Amino acid sequence: MKKLLLVATILLTGFFARAQETLAFPFQGGKDVMSKFFKDSVIVSPQLISRRATGTAVFKFTADESGVIKKIIIYYADDITLTQPLIAALKKSNKKWIIPDHEKAHDFIIPFNITFVPPATPPNGLAKAVYNFYTHRKPVISFDQVPLDMATLLPTVSINYELGQ
Repeated sequence: MKKLLLVATILLTGFFARAQETLAFPFQGGKDVMSKFFKDSVIVSPQLISRRATGTAVFKFTADESGVIKKIIIYYADDITLTQPLIAALKKSNKKWIIPDHEKAHDFIIPFNITFVPPATPPNGLAKAVYNFYTHRKPVISFDQVPLDMATLLPTVSINYELGQ
């Protein structure tokens, strides 16, 4: 009888307990579709191209049940000018986010990396322009506590742009 009670307890505990809830990727179509969407949606401005801007930006945003983005918070950015095209692309992603069934809203953290494709033969002054951008950048840094709550960390999206002529 004791063995039967022990086996029943173990089976019921295993049935009712879940170590981790498995979720589908939170962007409609998956990771590759998300990366392609942002690579196509981010429009690097001519000002950023002329400044040879490179860097990282990390955002936290909240999506509701219908996949609409409710708020966007900049956690970190190497330069404030990098955030403008990224926020515009995030706003274009409305209705593409999938949140867990039992939630009314869900937080996501998404890092972006923006850089240029180095030319085969670098033009004169390229190194100086990159150095100037780096030395004159105005980073956005969080000095207070950053509440993460139950946020989902998404993979980094890399944006590469051509320098042009």
